[in-house]
Amino acid sequence: MQLKAKISVGLKQSILNIIISEQMSRVEKLMEYLAATPDDSFLQHALALEYIKMGDDAAAEKLFRNVLEKDPGYTGTYYHLGKLLEREGDVVSAIDFYKKGMEMTKKAGDQHAYNELQAALEDLDDE
Repeated sequence: MQLKAKISVGLKQSILNIIISEQMSRVEKLMEYLAATPDDSFLQHALALEYIKMGDDAAAEKLFRNVLEKDPGYTGTYYHLGKLLEREGDVVSAIDFYKKGMEMTKKAGDQHAYNELQAALEDLDDE
């Protein structure tokens, strides 16, 4: 039974190491692409999502804010930044970004993204 526990812990650690390695590989690749096109909103957004997976919300928040500063029409970022701010306990800012995102998605005619932002906002109102 002890051997099983040791194997299980070792296996879990190996899996975790593989996941971390894959995430680092994706981060490194995204950074490589960003070096060639530093203002690419898609790449910055994708890198921010990888940072969230790695638990680096501060780096993700910085990238999300940079995307919206340079490209306020990149509407998917409003949702993800709002969720990140919610996790950090900054509900007021999350609400602000959801509302800004709803304005932008309405202007863009993106009803699906609008509905996602509206649902996130309503979830906060229910709490």
